[in-house]
Amino acid sequence: MNKAIFLDRDGTINVDKHYIHKVEDLELIPFATEGMRLLSKNYLLIIATNQSGIGRGLYSLEDYFVVREKLTQILNQEKIKISGEYYCPHHMEGVGEYKLDCNCRKPKTGMLERASKDFNLELNECWMIGDKLSDIMAGKNAGCKTIHVLSGQTEKPILSANFVAKNLLDAADYILKNNY
Repeated sequence: MNKAIFLDRDGTINVDKHYIHKVEDLELIPFATEGMRLLSKNYLLIIATNQSGIGRGLYSLEDYFVVREKLTQILNQEKIKISGEYYCPHHMEGVGEYKLDCNCRKPKTGMLERASKDFNLELNECWMIGDKLSDIMAGKNAGCKTIHVLSGQTEKPILSANFVAKNLLDAADYILKNNY
């Protein structure tokens, strides 16, 4: 069985500028790459991100993939490999095929469960790191350990998380120092 770190994207890896869909808006959070590099030595890194802007018609699936590709390029330059990326474009206020009460939108666990099958993961050996309550609840609902990072929009600590970290580097230090 493999171990993974599930990472929310906006507010955890990159600055959350509300519905990022242009590469010029992609800005990494300080210390994100340093934390990811440390974690990648012992864990697979998997992004699990809600992207309701697609479902709401604010940007296209193609826009999402362009930003995703740019983030992948930046991380590759930093010698960081993302093993997988799962996204949920759905929202109950969405339009057309995206107006859906799915099982993948965090806090539901569909993205984490799919990754578990794809990468042979034992979810109770994995971590979910994110900046919102929906990230923490998705991790807990899937049986993962959780870390709330204060680098996003939710600055008040989510005390139901296993740990509250300033950023991804702080989260990585916690996981590695505690021999998880």
